Amino acid sequence: MTRLHCLAPTRSLLLSAALIAGTFSSVAQAEELRLITWGGYAPDDVVAQFEEETGIDVQVTLSNNEDMISKLRATGGAGFDLAQPSQDRIVGVQRQFNIYKPIDFDRVDTDNLQPSMLKATRNATQLDGAFYGVPSVWGTSGLIVHNSVAETVTDYTDLCDPAVAGEVSYRLKRPTLIGFAFAMGMDPFSAYNDRDQYQSILAKVEDKLIDCKGNVKTYWTGGDQLLALLRTGEVTAAMAWDAGGWKLNAENPDIRFVAPESGALGWIDTFAIPRRSENEEAAYRWINFVMQPEIAARITNASGNFTASKGADEYVRADLRDAYRASFGDQAINNIKWYPPVPPGLETLEGQVLDRVQAAN
Repeated sequence: MTRLHCLAPTRSLLLSAALIAGTFSSVAQAEELRLITWGGYAPDDVVAQFEEETGIDVQVTLSNNEDMISKLRATGGAGFDLAQPSQDRIVGVQRQFNIYKPIDFDRVDTDNLQPSMLKATRNATQLDGAFYGVPSVWGTSGLIVHNSVAETVTDYTDLCDPAVAGEVSYRLKRPTLIGFAFAMGMDPFSAYNDRDQYQSILAKVEDKLIDCKGNVKTYWTGGDQLLALLRTGEVTAAMAWDAGGWKLNAENPDIRFVAPESGALGWIDTFAIPRRSENEEAAYRWINFVMQPEIAARITNASGNFTASKGADEYVRADLRDAYRASFGDQAINNIKWYPPVPPGLETLEGQVLDRVQAAN
């Protein structure tokens, strides 16, 4: 009897200890944010401040759209608490693989977000009445021009003006097709769900790009190549991304990024909650933390891209802030054509057009 009485409380103590240990283990696990994101979007100093203020440990995995989709698809939406896919890579993936959960906007401080970008992201990530993305970092394609041709080249099709013959560069990629279509007075995004209409638009753009071939110094394929062409003056006007134009502007004030009259083409990387996130609370706390203007500005300084945080440009380093403001007033921001999700099959049509433009004499 004595031994039995001695063993009973010992076993009870062991069970209690195990339960307590399990509880602490769960708490420790809950206080971790597993973030899969792009380079520059989670700077070390921002992570350190978040960890200090919240007590939540941030584990950062650097990735890209394809890798994010692959990892989350393989686990059914597990392994990460917060992801940052581009807004046009969410709906199709969600419909096919169900790897995200709807955003609870009651937990998002939307007052810190640019209204036009919030609206664009909600529209682009809506599925069956739910929304799957919050805007985070954005950028555009537009025009990089030397001041000597700035009055001539104000829209994409001006790259075909005889005044800049032999001094032009752009990529043979879908942004060029889309940009030329808008500059020609058409709306390719509204035709996405009408294959015949989209083919008709592409046919007109194809003819224009073939006629324009004589103006093209070279079709650039890499960012370093394009920057070198612009630095040397071999190219005075190009279709390219805003961050590249701002980088060149810091080196040479005579080169600048211009938002085209028909609208810059915009992409937005989002915040999305994986379906099997284990710490949603930490995910929402991170979203609201980094979208504070002063914090968001540090992300811009690290990545070179601006964020959806309203007023964050006030805190960005002066040279980048001034270049941004010269490119984007409120009108230019509101005129950005944000990329919607691409329906299946359209990229094949676009590829065929680009191949024919490349092969044309």
